[in-house]
Amino acid sequence: MISYPSRHCTVELQALPSRIGQVRRIVSAQLRYWHLDPLIDRAALGVTELLTNVHQHAQPDKTCTVEIELLLDRLMVSVRDHDPRLPVVADIKDGDTLATCGRGLAMVAAVSESWGARPDGESGKVVWFTLPTPVAAARAAAARPPQRAVVDKPARRFAEVGQRVDLRRPERAPARSAVVG
Repeated sequence: MISYPSRHCTVELQALPSRIGQVRRIVSAQLRYWHLDPLIDRAALGVTELLTNVHQHAQPDKTCTVEIELLLDRLMVSVRDHDPRLPVVADIKDGDTLATCGRGLAMVAAVSESWGARPDGESGKVVWFTLPTPVAAARAAAARPPQRAVVDKPARRFAEVGQRVDLRRPERAPARSAVVG
């Protein structure tokens, strides 16, 4: 089931690899609809990592709910499943630099403003992350004092044209053929 209120989108699914790509496309389309295109890559990466964790680790089933919510100055993305075990960020050792798993939550933490996990009732949890909206970034930039630009070269002027061109009589272009050979 998919619901699309004005600032809220919920998708219920089985966290299977084929469904993860579909949810990523749904999240991307919803962010485009909300005119939040700059957040698409980070939101898609984060939701992919959280759904992959559900697929790999959740017990007793892979049923989950993805929720995205547009708040005043941030986007909240959360994944709710039926496994009460809270996730743990893997500690990557120097010898594990080539490991192909165990980095999902570290990537979510790297691309998001904040993230976390909380129990959800007696048998489940919610893992979430937030991204600042472009409006929030613009407000933060406006709060900083403006920087004065330093120009060390004078502006270039347009080059003078030596020959006058009569626009009423365009020059003839050479004939060209679209046939090869």
